[in-house]
Amino acid sequence: MGALKAENIRKQFGENVVLDNFSHEFKEGGVTAVLGKSGCGKSTLLNILMGLQKPDGGSVILPENAKIAAVFQENRLCENLTASANIRLVTGKIPRETLSKEFGAVGLSGAENKPARTLSGGMKRRVALLRAVLSEYDILFLDEPFKGLDSETKDEVLHYVKEKIRGKTVVFVTHDEGECKFLADEVVRL
Repeated sequence: MGALKAENIRKQFGENVVLDNFSHEFKEGGVTAVLGKSGCGKSTLLNILMGLQKPDGGSVILPENAKIAAVFQENRLCENLTASANIRLVTGKIPRETLSKEFGAVGLSGAENKPARTLSGGMKRRVALLRAVLSEYDILFLDEPFKGLDSETKDEVLHYVKEKIRGKTVVFVTHDEGECKFLADEVVRL
């Protein structure tokens, strides 16, 4: 398919330059962590890579016809739909038994038919993650995907995600060194 590339990306907001000539070729089939402190431009970079924000300079080379999936900082669930329906919006028809197994793998057994609005923040986060990793994609973008999860749940979800993304091209944003060590093949520091 080809690699995702950022070439001399520049972005500023007013006088604040958040990205200055950032270049990187993201390894095809590899997991790249973008690590940095809050406010350093990690989410901005992800939005530029996905084509949701225009850079002030430079370019992004996205492999032709690449399908992307994403988990944003906000969960972006349809609050009146069930957790399962939120996933099926993106993934299409998944057998009920399969979906039930996936819910169980991230500690959400029994939440499949609950409206998203009734779920806790951590439960919503896991639904958003399921929706992304179960979709058909070539490149997966994750923006602080494990925020809001307690340490035990986070550990369970990290193991699940690591298995699901094996061999896929993934770019994820974090400020957590432990997440980088566990998931990433390479780390880009901003």
